[in-house]
Amino acid sequence: MKAVGFYQHLPINNRDSFEDLLLTIPEPQAHDLLIKVTGVSVNPVDTFVRQNGRHNRLVHPKVIGWDAVGLVIAVGSQSTLFQTGDRIWYAGDFKRSGSDAQFQVVNERLVGHAPSQLTDKQAAAVPLVGLTAYESLFEKLRISWSIADNRHKTILIINGAGGVGSIAVQLAKLAGLTVIATASKPTSINWVQKLGADFNIDHHQDLVSQVQSLGFKEVDYILNLNNLDAHWHEIATLIKPDGQIAATTENHRLIDLQQLTKKRATFSWEWMYSKSYYQTTDMISQHTILDHISQLYNQQKLAPIATETYSPINAETMRKAHTDVESGRMVGKVTLVGWDD
Repeated sequence: MKAVGFYQHLPINNRDSFEDLLLTIPEPQAHDLLIKVTGVSVNPVDTFVRQNGRHNRLVHPKVIGWDAVGLVIAVGSQSTLFQTGDRIWYAGDFKRSGSDAQFQVVNERLVGHAPSQLTDKQAAAVPLVGLTAYESLFEKLRISWSIADNRHKTILIINGAGGVGSIAVQLAKLAGLTVIATASKPTSINWVQKLGADFNIDHHQDLVSQVQSLGFKEVDYILNLNNLDAHWHEIATLIKPDGQIAATTENHRLIDLQQLTKKRATFSWEWMYSKSYYQTTDMISQHTILDHISQLYNQQKLAPIATETYSPINAETMRKAHTDVESGRMVGKVTLVGWDD
């Protein structure tokens, strides 16, 4: 099978940062699906893994990628959730070979039925950010799906125009929350407004004064998707007593949780790969979540978030996609579709 990978962790402007490969098609184990990959996307985690590693040349090439749409070609001996021919989508497992290959094996409990209303280039953009946004809102922040419960509640989403933010804004609106999303550039501001954000503020300016100028002294929920170090004090100031905070990006300096003591606020990390990484008993929840998101797309309650697409999938287009993500100017997601036969 064809694949895109690398033997060295190199800057993206180095032609060897990605190479076109020919590899053996993997075989599905007990709960695995063998999937013919038809579309993938690139996330910040892809660029981080590609850049960070030992500088010596790897003995075996590394294939990354954690977003895919494709077709089930074969099922493992204990698989029960899918049949051959099913069109599916998934983000996969951090410990296994990635989706930047013509064929991939993935545990079926991490896979959902792809929405019929989305093309491959649209569907490939969603799984990782969809799972991250969904788990952040409804598992970590413990937000209810009841519109009545959320009628007078407000969420601040820091970095609303990125991949996770693009889904989180929409899901929060569907749940009935008032959404304040940060975005700084005109294209980003237009994007979050298009997705349904009620208010926009600039994350390069003081968040506290901006939120309070909108008439909110504090907010019920905060989802931080970028630069926790820079925003921690603002987050601690803006959260309501008994409020919920979740973050997806790691801090580089110690954060002062004592700032939350008197408010009795809760802080949680969200890492979408945690369930597969530790093989938790609730791992199948990602199958359920992806199916729910698929249903919402088929009901046309969610908007597509792919804003750039390259074809075919090869080393050249992969370098272009990584360059886009590393630029820090992406709105929505970049996807790649199709393989040259």
